[in-house]
Amino acid sequence: MADETQIDGVEETSGEAEGRGRRGRGRGRGGERGERAGRGPRRDQRQAEPGGEELIEKLVHINRVSKTVKGGKRFGFAALVVVGDGKGRVGFGHGKAREVPEAISKGTAAAKKAMVRVPLRDGRTLHHDGFGHFGAGKVYVRSAPQGTGIIAGGPMRAVFESLGVADVVTKSVGTNNPYNMIRATFEALTVQVSPKSVAQRRGKKISDLVGRRGDVVAAAVEAEAEAITE
Repeated sequence: MADETQIDGVEETSGEAEGRGRRGRGRGRGGERGERAGRGPRRDQRQAEPGGEELIEKLVHINRVSKTVKGGKRFGFAALVVVGDGKGRVGFGHGKAREVPEAISKGTAAAKKAMVRVPLRDGRTLHHDGFGHFGAGKVYVRSAPQGTGIIAGGPMRAVFESLGVADVVTKSVGTNNPYNMIRATFEALTVQVSPKSVAQRRGKKISDLVGRRGDVVAAAVEAEAEAITE
């Protein structure tokens, strides 16, 4: 009887230990607390796009920086990202992190929050020439006839491809710093105005403004004026 009681006690003790082990493992990784504290849902929400719109994301530049600490060197990354919908909206963002993917994610999120709308002529080029300046960077942008293509280099090309521009001529002077070039390009784009907005502000007809351009014949003035929606 004493042996049976002792054996039962041993089995009972081992069962309790096994239960405690299961509870301990459950809390650490596979339990309810582990599932609630996981990063899966937050990652899905960060990747989801509001409204289900498809955006064009372009990585312009990645810069690696290092900081010397007591144990050695600590590396970090900075990413410059341009995001656009290809239909007249574009934005840029800058993200910093210890890893490249996280830096790109931060830059993409910042670019989506800072998107601006640029009026386009026929959905393919700019309405008029423009100039942008930031720091040592100077950027000139010019509208171009159909078939010209995107004549731009480096960071400026990424902006116009994300914006949805098909024909444009650009020139960058003063610096090749991608950050200054991007900011100067956005300064040139934000001053773009459409004939419709100018006509409303001045109380005139769109055909009166469009007819003063040298590249539009009189017969096509009315047709182009009616085609302008922004």
